[in-house]
Formats: sequence, C-alpha cells, structure tokens
Amino acid sequence: MPLAPGYGETPLPHDELSALLPEVVEVLGDPVTRADVYDLEQALQGQLQEEFMAAAIDGSLPLDELLTDYFVRDLHARMYGPIWEWAGKWRRLELNIGVAPERIAVELRESLGTIAYRWEHTEDWSAHELGIAVHAETVRIHPFVDGNGRTTRFLADLVFVAAQDPAELRYDWDLDKPVYIGLLRAYDGHRDVNELATFVKSVPIEVND
Repeated sequence: MPLAPGYGETPLPHDELSALLPEVVEVLGDPVTRADVYDLEQALQGQLQEEFMAAAIDGSLPLDELLTDYFVRDLHARMYGPIWEWAGKWRRLELNIGVAPERIAVELRESLGTIAYRWEHTEDWSAHELGIAVHAETVRIHPFVDGNGRTTRFLADLVFVAAQDPAELRYDWDLDKPVYIGLLRAYDGHRDVNELATFVKSVPIEVND
C-alpha cells in the first residue's frame, strides 16, 4: 500500500525520529521525511520478499514454521531491523487496538496453533482463506509498535503460497483501504474470515515475485 499523496514529504516527528537507528539518520540526512524511510523499507522488504517467497514456493519454508510466534517476530525483525530500534520487539504499550501487551506472545502462539490445527484436521478453509485468517488474527493481536500491516500481509502471502500445491497465486493487496480496515475491525467482533477473504482477491505469482 503506497503512501498517500503529499504524506511522504512530511518530516518524521521527534518520537519516530528517535526510534530510527543512528546510522540510518546519518545516511538520510536532515530533515528525514516519511518518504525517505518508506523507500528504505520498500527496498529492504523487496529483497526479503524475493527470498522468502521462493522458499515458500519450493517448500523449504513450510507452514509448520510459518505458523509460529517465533517466525512472526523474526519476520518483523528482518523487515525492519536495519532501520528501526523497535524491530522484532513485542509491543509494550497499551493501545486502543490489539490485546494487552502481556498477552501478545501467548495469544499469538495460541491463535496460530489453533489455525494450524484447524487447517490440518478440517476442510473449513481453502488456502486463500487460511492466509487471510492468519492475517486477520495477527492484526487483531497487534503485536508490534509499528509495521503490523506490512508484516501481517507478507506473512499472509507466505502462508497462502506454502499452503498451495503447486503454488500459483498470491494476494492482491491493492485494496480500497477504508473497506479493508472496516472488514478487519468487523473481524475483531465476529472472528469470521469469510467476508475479508472474499474481499481480498488473488493474482498469479509472477517469476520475480
């Protein structure tokens, strides 16, 4: 999901700037804008996407590894570690979204375990629905200070790809953002993934995905 027009030109506020690694601030210079940071994140995550998607496609990154709290934390650390000091660290602040900080690790472990069990022992979900269920649950828990959206969408893609045999599709995240956010909020209340899974479409995996 790209930055809104004009938003990227905004300098980072002090609280966000202080969370950037010093070497990143030095490289970007003054002032550091949201677009500067976004471009860095996109470049890093593009490399990770190529590496991890290939592993999910060839089976070296299987579902039983993806559906763990350890992998979620490591994925976030890999995506943001070279840029932000909060990368790979569970959220410690109480927010008006997500579970209580002290419940994050437990709820994430239990939720992913339940999803994995349901996938293995029932025929409730297609591979498409499985990935969206993982996405919706991790968004509901909101495990990190920032970067939850991109991390959970990337995780969903990896799960979707790993669950297919052969892997041919990935999600199309070019979405109507207000509708998407509304469906995620609705999921928080009813925990039914069907509406969100219907809304998020899939597209063929390209060679360079």
